[in-house]
Amino acid sequence: MDDLLKNQLFATHAIATAGSVTLGTALTYPLDTIKVLVQVGSASHKQLTAAQIFHRVRSLSGYSGFYTGFGWCTLGRISGLGVRFGFYELLAAFCKDGREDNYVYVSEGFLAGSAAGFLESIINSPFEIIKVRSQVTSGSKLPSSTSVTERKAVGPMIARLWPNYKPDIKALNHSLGLLSTLSTKHPNLSGALREYPWMMTGSGKPPPVTSVSRLSDIISLEGWGALWRGFRSGVVRDSVFGGVFFSSWEFLHQAMLDWKAVGMDPPPRYNEEVGPLSPVAVSAAAGFSGSIAAVASHCFDTAKSRSQCIVLPRYISMERRFLKWKVPGNRFERLSGIHPADRNILFQGIWLRTARCGLASFMIVGCYFSAIDRLVSK
Repeated sequence: MDDLLKNQLFATHAIATAGSVTLGTALTYPLDTIKVLVQVGSASHKQLTAAQIFHRVRSLSGYSGFYTGFGWCTLGRISGLGVRFGFYELLAAFCKDGREDNYVYVSEGFLAGSAAGFLESIINSPFEIIKVRSQVTSGSKLPSSTSVTERKAVGPMIARLWPNYKPDIKALNHSLGLLSTLSTKHPNLSGALREYPWMMTGSGKPPPVTSVSRLSDIISLEGWGALWRGFRSGVVRDSVFGGVFFSSWEFLHQAMLDWKAVGMDPPPRYNEEVGPLSPVAVSAAAGFSGSIAAVASHCFDTAKSRSQCIVLPRYISMERRFLKWKVPGNRFERLSGIHPADRNILFQGIWLRTARCGLASFMIVGCYFSAIDRLVSK
């Protein structure tokens, strides 16, 4: 491991990868923010447009709101894409081992890309949930802050679950007004309700996603497992994306090699005899493959984004386990993590994601090859 870290070639590829991913993410992140807000804010009876989301984020958070959560997204994409491409290259080398021609079949590229996408989903999910909730916060109107005395009036159990808890006095007083018609012998009903976890928001509902967007709040209120919420839809999304991306990229790469070999005398027997393709052609093929993969996996991306915006405190998760709560939907929806209420909005924001994935793939691959050519040549 020490020899690997001291290897200059390894450091060059790592720097080129991190720089290209950061640049590609920075250029396309506003599209991702608008896409997430369209997916999360839309409903079957109310579907938002990109123009509405743009004006809302600009009015509430300014232009900086389009880059909320950018740091978490960049960290997740650097690690996730590194695992995706690295694991794919390992599987591709295994497939090409022993062949005269250095070629990966389309079916092999799909299987290897699906396996690489599975690993990417596991690594990227904790970063993605923080990114998504930060983006939702940038497009939401935050409630007014409570006073210091109100913040301190919190029960010990709620303080352990949610250290940054801010009680909603208005909602609590409304609940107390509804209960005032009942006869009670409790001397301090308001204080008792404050210590009851189910009434931490004053209304009996879970806290809004805008209040549980930080890493510490997610872990304390929902547990470590919440970092992988929407795991099934995320795995299916990244597996489909990786399989379609690499299979179509291998197909286009071979087609461009065959086109380049036309007219060569003598005709080349192997791909190595054709010569390397231009970085622009390889980047264009990657961008087109990314757009196709985004279309094929978009419905699972919507299910993943919407599930990550559901706040599920520990006490509700415990109730569901005790009651043996069953996931709604048919067999396909249960296996893929799609909620049946989201059937009519699964393709919301598909063109935004298609443009983002295509442009990001083009930029990442192009910047990577350009950086390698410049750094290695020196």
